[in-house]
Amino acid sequence: MSDHNTSHAPEEHSADAVENVVPLMPIVLPVVGGIMMFLLAFIAVNMA
Repeated sequence: MSDHNTSHAPEEHSADAVENVVPLMPIVLPVVGGIMMFLLAFIAVNMA
């Protein structure tokens, strides 16, 4: 009836933003965690 493209050739896909960030996670997570700890400690000391 209708002509459907049934080829299962691999499609070219562009790189996701997530795929670009994943290799940096071992560096980014501890740095952001450290910044968050100092920020929260600073807020706690100022409120005390």
